Amino acid sequence: MTATDHAIALTRVAARAASDKLGSDLVAFDVSEPLAITDIFLIVSASNERQVGAIVDAVEEALLIEGAKPARREGHGENRWVLLDFIDLVVHVMHAEERALYALERLWRDCPRISLEAPAELVDAAAGRPESAETSRVEL
Repeated sequence: MTATDHAIALTRVAARAASDKLGSDLVAFDVSEPLAITDIFLIVSASNERQVGAIVDAVEEALLIEGAKPARREGHGENRWVLLDFIDLVVHVMHAEERALYALERLWRDCPRISLEAPAELVDAAAGRPESAETSRVEL
């Protein structure tokens, strides 16, 4: 089983929101095969607690516009590692020190990575340009 198109679309929206708040080292894994509880893990780093909070807020706002509300939110008190559970997508926003310590990428390295690139036709449509069949990298 692979991640649904809906989960991938939500992941890209969340990644864009995190990137806009200067989240770094964004990586997404399709964990639908080993886990029955979600399709995708998105992992984002932040350099300090305030930035973790800003990224979390931006991701929640962006996904709310898409009609997705978090079913669960954990770790927001300390803002060192905040988990947002959107059922199909789980977003981990981590202080860089926690990310290095827990090394989630090492745990999920056998899972396929999800491209955070958007198809060019979506990028072109958003910019008001004619549609294209090629893919284009959305800068993160």
